Amino acid sequence: MNISIPELSLVLLVGPSGSGKSSFARKHFLPTEVVSSDFCRALVSDNENDQSATGDAFDLLHEIVRKRLARGRLTVVDATNVQPEARKSLIALAKEFHLFAEAIIFDLSERVCQDRNVLRPDRQFGPHVIRNQSQQLRRSLRGLEREGIRHVFKLSSPEDVDSVIIERHPLWNNKKSEHGPFDIVGDVHGCFDELVELMGQLGYLVNQQNDEYSVSTPNGRKLVFVGDLVDRGPGTVKVLRLVSSMVHSGQAFCVPGNHDMKLVKALRGRDVKRTHGLAETMEQLGQESEAFRIEVAKFLDGLVSHYVFDDGKLVVAHAGLKESMHGRGSGAVREFALFGETTGETDEFGLPVRYNWAADYRGKALLVYGHTPVPEPLFLNNTVNLDTGCVFGGQLTALRYPEREIVSVKADRTYYEPARPFPPEEPATQRLLQHAQDDVLDLADVVGKRLIDTRLKPKITIREENAIAALEVMSRFASDPKWLIYLPPTMSPTETSKHENILEHPDEAFAFYRKEGISTVVCEQKHMGSRAILVLCKDEAVSQKRFGVVKASLGTIYTRTGRRFFTDDELERQFLNRLRVAAEESGLWDELGTDWLCLDCELMPWSAKAQELLQKQYAPVGNAGVHALKAEDAVIAQAMLRVPGLEVLSSHTAERLDAIKHYTRAYRQYCWPVSSLDDLKLAPFHLLASEDAVHTDKPHTWHMEMIGKFCAADKGLLFPTPFQIVDFQDEQSVPNAVAWWTEMTSRGGEGMVVKPLNFITEGKRGVTQPAIKCRGPEYLRIIYGPEYLLPANLERLRSRNVGAKRSLASREFALGIEALERFVRKEPLRLTHECVFGVLALESEPVDPRL
Repeated sequence: MNISIPELSLVLLVGPSGSGKSSFARKHFLPTEVVSSDFCRALVSDNENDQSATGDAFDLLHEIVRKRLARGRLTVVDATNVQPEARKSLIALAKEFHLFAEAIIFDLSERVCQDRNVLRPDRQFGPHVIRNQSQQLRRSLRGLEREGIRHVFKLSSPEDVDSVIIERHPLWNNKKSEHGPFDIVGDVHGCFDELVELMGQLGYLVNQQNDEYSVSTPNGRKLVFVGDLVDRGPGTVKVLRLVSSMVHSGQAFCVPGNHDMKLVKALRGRDVKRTHGLAETMEQLGQESEAFRIEVAKFLDGLVSHYVFDDGKLVVAHAGLKESMHGRGSGAVREFALFGETTGETDEFGLPVRYNWAADYRGKALLVYGHTPVPEPLFLNNTVNLDTGCVFGGQLTALRYPEREIVSVKADRTYYEPARPFPPEEPATQRLLQHAQDDVLDLADVVGKRLIDTRLKPKITIREENAIAALEVMSRFASDPKWLIYLPPTMSPTETSKHENILEHPDEAFAFYRKEGISTVVCEQKHMGSRAILVLCKDEAVSQKRFGVVKASLGTIYTRTGRRFFTDDELERQFLNRLRVAAEESGLWDELGTDWLCLDCELMPWSAKAQELLQKQYAPVGNAGVHALKAEDAVIAQAMLRVPGLEVLSSHTAERLDAIKHYTRAYRQYCWPVSSLDDLKLAPFHLLASEDAVHTDKPHTWHMEMIGKFCAADKGLLFPTPFQIVDFQDEQSVPNAVAWWTEMTSRGGEGMVVKPLNFITEGKRGVTQPAIKCRGPEYLRIIYGPEYLLPANLERLRSRNVGAKRSLASREFALGIEALERFVRKEPLRLTHECVFGVLALESEPVDPRL
């Protein structure tokens, strides 16, 4: 006997004790799929036969069933379930989670059950118990389907039980194995000419022969229609012929719209109001054959409420769908998919006021829908409304998936006058609905322990205590969150050098990348400034339209922890305007096809941002050291006139005095007074992102080339980053790079950064380090202290371990890139911020800050 059950359902095993339910469950289902009342009784009382624990056991059983159904897992309840009241609460759970309840009935003879229980010493509870259970079961058999059981499978003998083969069939809406690519088309409403034109732009070739259509599809793509094929437009019949032929041939999928379902009722003689274009549709269909009208009704009535594609990453429903309904099947799911959710009120035009369910959507799946006409495709919280009112004179729109590109064609004319004005009046601000939704961020999205999935590194852990520290910084000091689309990663230094009298050297960086199997690297001069992220807009309107800020501006520049660089608004405005002009004159806006840029930079001088650090830490140490050691040197010189044997002490003091003087010179060369914009220098080194592109797919040489053009347009403010390409196959390439580093650092320069040629590079164990810094010996006095090069100190420092720092750098790099990619994909700000916040939280990890 074959029993076919939905892959996602609640299965009730119904039968008296001894009927073989538990053995059947063990044979046909995973142990984790079966929730047994006996097992729950044992969990709460250590004895599965303790009847006094039955109440607690069933409380636990219902909670487990609830959790499994909420997570979309098939669940089997192994209990007697012979009483209607016992089944009622379980059936209610299935309905709550929009699933089918199935029942497998073990209607075996009372004698078989009694004989089996005799062989079970733990089940000696008297023959009357099984007799009562058998009677209760038989009284229930006829009413099971009325209780809400979808299918009832009855097993009447041990032979029936032994012969069962369980088959699991996918729900009709389960198209997770269909990975696309797809072209998802909004509400057509009988606009045939626009549909053919749109399909042409998407690469589909439509051929017509009499009333038959054939379609050539591009590169294995498939169309998905969001419903409302009919009503209002002049070409409903042609649309139905074309779409149904593509669905039947496997070239397209289609979900039903409310207009489609109303048409089905009208075609089958139901009494429906012929309004909102239905009368015109019935008139068009009246000119067709009865056989065609029957076929139309059959086609539309057979459409599934919604589809789940691409391993659950894409959901298509006509009017949208709550996340809890994805992949489920019930009347409530179909109702929501067809009509959405309303408040119960009507507006001044007599139309229902719709509840904005998308504002509360937090699903991981991209949800594409239509139903409510909007002037432009509406992106909100990982949902997209594609009904752009073609029949009202707007556009017919498609979304290319997975590219997330919008393709639209304008309506030839207005075919139907809407009850509500379309398009609505333009808002005073250019901010989108998503931006308004993002004005208030949810604390729950960033606090607590979190696991963040990124493209480069799965499941990055953010500890709760680190999230709390990040929240403190973000809430008190950070820039407007709308600008924070990226935070840069930390960077690991080289391993400790094998060279004498030095802590870091390029040889170790080159050796690391050679070991990773990388043949070419780029060495970039490391500027001694403050890390700065520049977000630059082509004009002020872009800041509102793309970033959603309330106060329009040309962009912002912020630190690696998200704080504004400039507290003087006018100075920032002038700074950004010069950069905007430079981008214009260098042709970046046109070359990249963008109206905004995000760049990773160094802003100099270091003292412009680190003034307080200099005044309270570096300068006091330098001044105190110089004065103290000069005084000490003078005292020792006088003492040597009277006390022999002080030469070693004198020499040691002289070394320390020389070290503190070098320390003072080291930080002073990174400081100069800033009284105007002309005193600042900005050195970009990564062109991170622009509209529709994250430029991590390009080599560092491309970044240097683009930045070179940018810097050439304003040589007073912008400073290009010098770099060298090192080919490990070229014998002279490495010595040249080392000589360049030596020359730079001998002049007190900070050093250089060594990067693989490609921005993202696979090493032997996944994505390798994006960069390794190699700092000069004089600069490192600022980091490790004036006297770190004294032999005893240097020997102690050689034991440093860069492993934790490199792990941190890799995780922060992955989070930063993920943040940019999410922003470019126009995902909700909370998803971008999840990654940005993660970078800031990881900065609280206990890693040696000197590395």
